[in-house]
Amino acid sequence: MSIRGKAFIVGAYEHPGRNLPDHSVQQIHAESAIGALTDAGLLLQDVDGYFSNGQLGFGGISMAEYLGLKLSYIDSTFTGGSSYLAHVGHAAAAIAAGKCRIALITQGAKVRGVVRGAKHTTDTPEFPFETVYGETNAAVYALAARRHMHEYGTTAAQLAAVKVAAAGYAQHNPNALLRKSVSIDDVLNSPVIADPLHRLDCCVVTDGGGALVLAAPDVARSLKRPGVKLLGHGEAIRHGGSGPSDFASTAAAFSGPRAFAEAGVSPRDIRYASIYDSFTITVIMTLEDLGFCAKGEGGAFVASGALGLDGILPINTDGGGLCNNHPGYQGGMVRTIEAVRQLRGEANPNTQVKNCSIALAHGTGGGMSRHASVTLVLGQEDA
Repeated sequence: MSIRGKAFIVGAYEHPGRNLPDHSVQQIHAESAIGALTDAGLLLQDVDGYFSNGQLGFGGISMAEYLGLKLSYIDSTFTGGSSYLAHVGHAAAAIAAGKCRIALITQGAKVRGVVRGAKHTTDTPEFPFETVYGETNAAVYALAARRHMHEYGTTAAQLAAVKVAAAGYAQHNPNALLRKSVSIDDVLNSPVIADPLHRLDCCVVTDGGGALVLAAPDVARSLKRPGVKLLGHGEAIRHGGSGPSDFASTAAAFSGPRAFAEAGVSPRDIRYASIYDSFTITVIMTLEDLGFCAKGEGGAFVASGALGLDGILPINTDGGGLCNNHPGYQGGMVRTIEAVRQLRGEANPNTQVKNCSIALAHGTGGGMSRHASVTLVLGQEDA
């Protein structure tokens, strides 16, 4: 069953906080929920489907109680940073199947000032094979960057071009954690975190979160705010059991075609893209794997100015995870919210893409050794 046009995003809210020492995690969820519902012109009592990452208390059940929700459907899927894009697809499927009519998706996180321990605990399958040897996200993505350099001649300066573009957008975002413009040299002269990745090649880490509201078509039509139509959704997981890992590519090579096929569009139809940017290399590989440029040409593509507002493919016009917001190591919610803003024509006037009728949002959850890619194709209400 296709979910094309079966659900609309009718509310979106990005929490303005980036450092919230006086908030609880559940408070961030709640404030984001109220913000998105207010944006839609709806109330908590209107919600009958709830989607969260299941990391707080007893999964989504704890937050459902905290918010006072009366539900007919709940989903606590967790796929790292791609969770919230998966939730959009799952909510649309639930709405299309008649399981719920108004779905709320929330994120809340507090990580600023917290020293993060091992990525995997001792009871996870990965622990004895990776964690004990010091494996970190930065180190794994550094391996991907080095492999991409080896295979395709990608340079550190090309990686830096992704950060430069993000910083150029972030200066127009009053809520962005980092609002200062940077140059290629600034990136290359910043400290090396995991060779060849420099500090400015890495995303920010923030408190905060956000929320989305999806509704059935008839509900969407009854609301005053413009809705954003879900055109296509694709998911893919890559792990060691899939065969030898190609560290120069991602599962976007599979999730992207699935989303494009359901939407009935191709990469050339996309006017704006929100691309998960945990690291600069993540963007380059994802752009290639989604078909916006040929494999191995991502470095040249970003260095050409393609990501700018007047470029071939403006991306992450809020500053992305590299500069704006990356709540709790999971940036998929924010990527989707900015795509909604662009399609509504409500992005910052200095970063609004002209004639933005079809947009893409993509999330990557996990490390390069095992990760989930989720791709959404979104359109204006009449798309």
